[in-house]
Amino acid sequence: VRLAGGELSVRGRTVLSGVPDAVSASPAAARGPVDGVFLGADLAGPASRHVVSLGHMRGVRFMACFRFKMWWMAQRMGDKGGDVPHETQFLLVESRAIGGEEDDASYVVFLPLVEGAFRASLQGGGAGGDELQLCVESGDAGTLASSFDRALFVGAADSDPFAAIAGAVAAVRSCLGTFRPRAEKKLPAIVDYFGWCTWDAFYQDVTQEGVEAGLQSLAAGGAPPKFVIIDDGWQSVGTDKQSPDLDSAGEAGKSPPLPRLTGIKENSKFQSGDDPATATGIETLVRAAKEKYGLKYVYVWHAITGYWGGVRPGVAGMEAYRSSMQFPKISPGVAENEPNMKTDVLTLQGLGLVHPQAVHRFYDELHAYLAAAGVDGVKVDVQCVLETLGAGHGGRVQLTREYHRALDASVAKNFPDNGIIACMSHNTDALYCSKQTAVVRASDDFFPREAVSHTIHIAAVAYNSVFLGEFMLPDWDMFHSLHPAGDYHGSARAISGGPVYVSDAPGKHDFELLRKMVLPDGTVLRARLPGRPTRDCLFADPARDGATLLKIWNMNRFTGVLGVYNCQGAAWSSAEKKNVFHQEAGAGALTCGVRGRDVHLIAEAATDGGAGWSGDCAVYRHGAGDLVVLPDGVALPVSLKVLEHDVLTVSPIKVSTF
Repeated sequence: VRLAGGELSVRGRTVLSGVPDAVSASPAAARGPVDGVFLGADLAGPASRHVVSLGHMRGVRFMACFRFKMWWMAQRMGDKGGDVPHETQFLLVESRAIGGEEDDASYVVFLPLVEGAFRASLQGGGAGGDELQLCVESGDAGTLASSFDRALFVGAADSDPFAAIAGAVAAVRSCLGTFRPRAEKKLPAIVDYFGWCTWDAFYQDVTQEGVEAGLQSLAAGGAPPKFVIIDDGWQSVGTDKQSPDLDSAGEAGKSPPLPRLTGIKENSKFQSGDDPATATGIETLVRAAKEKYGLKYVYVWHAITGYWGGVRPGVAGMEAYRSSMQFPKISPGVAENEPNMKTDVLTLQGLGLVHPQAVHRFYDELHAYLAAAGVDGVKVDVQCVLETLGAGHGGRVQLTREYHRALDASVAKNFPDNGIIACMSHNTDALYCSKQTAVVRASDDFFPREAVSHTIHIAAVAYNSVFLGEFMLPDWDMFHSLHPAGDYHGSARAISGGPVYVSDAPGKHDFELLRKMVLPDGTVLRARLPGRPTRDCLFADPARDGATLLKIWNMNRFTGVLGVYNCQGAAWSSAEKKNVFHQEAGAGALTCGVRGRDVHLIAEAATDGGAGWSGDCAVYRHGAGDLVVLPDGVALPVSLKVLEHDVLTVSPIKVSTF
């Protein structure tokens, strides 16, 4: 990778042209097959936000992971700089000679970074153009800078896109030293067991009786959960008293008052007994889950700020947390993709923010209380909200670092199995300071009642895992087993490499599906890696192009696995700023070819590390029950309609002579 004469080139091929003189490059230490540079810029004067041209990008194929919501990323494909969405946090570019073959391609990874108090992202320079821009911002009008040395890493490798990505992240880790990759983190034990989450079963109306009914129902049907996540609805919360100040923005009165945390203990729904002095609270439920229903792990939900509206200032017993009202400031890039955040109830009514100097105590006391009750871990939600609250705290990056430092310390102390799941956490402020958290929700929620969401969900989790999987194990979210898309979702969870759990209401289960995924002892046969799109799908758009079936690969201990999904017909619309159908639901089937080497590391499953292996594979199609031999290079046709899928087990064939 070389920047000279206004051109950024890889193997002599221009990736960016017309790079301004203000943009500078410094070499990065090579990591594995990746060669790379850090890009920075000298700017006219100090500011809290800068947008810098990186020049022009054209004649390539790219896949971007960008935040379509403040909380979540999704994928977008294109062929020029202007196609890159605002809030792009990961950009994979394929560069090849005109008419060149796939084996001749170089893969270029753009990673906008965190530098000092500033966080960077990429964006296109205008509709239909080919300019690529770098945006750096602190989120605090008082936190300024005028020059950057390492705001963006650009790394490249030949022939292997997955090696290029891993090498790029390793190079950034070596430079920043602020995060650890997934491979170095301890995975919590829940990832190898089947679980149940209360959210879509009860939403905030969860009770102890409801939780026990759900556990009993699943166990009775032969799919015993071994972990449960008690989601939102267990905490002690209250709303502010209505006052004229609430309507100062002119909009807040249109929404109900936002609840805020009023205590670290559970609410009255989970208090057992009539006498508060003897009530044991959530401990009773934890004991029942483990002793009566055989669960191994109980997790509970909380927001990174305590609750959606934070911690209510001035509440008796909570004074030590020094909570104060803060009003989120939405960044221009987020507002471009999610304009309704500017009038969101959180933005208008504000949040009770625990003081950064008190947040260690807050987390420790909350988690110590839960651990004493037998709770094993937490799902920590709403994490990206911290980026909006940096004013007066040194900026978004500094506030995020302080909160995550405290969170890591508390989890290490109180939940020694590294019991934490990160959620609504897709900003790089958090990713690049993640030293401990090992599991991250991979996409926006499973929405059982939103028909438009199901194909979008599968595409998003697969492409987001390309980036997120370098930092943590992606969690493809809960789902309903008894649902028109239950098989579609369930098969994806089975090959995802992440946790497998449902949010079924008690008595509403598809046990035929669940028994395909869950062994009688409650364990699951988890794949070894994060599931990701196959190499030939990386730059195709299986949600929008009307032609591509999404293939997802993973490795088991002795075989590989492929999932094939028709995800066409719906996607996030940059014009409407929401998920929309764009194709008739009755569209016909699409066909793709499946090859053994679509499983990227399939040679590792061959004996002797693949030495002497011809490339031939045996392939078992789970849908049809067919077992076929695929010679190397031969493709098996798979045809699917929208919301259809197939799963194939792939095993190398090696002929031994004696």
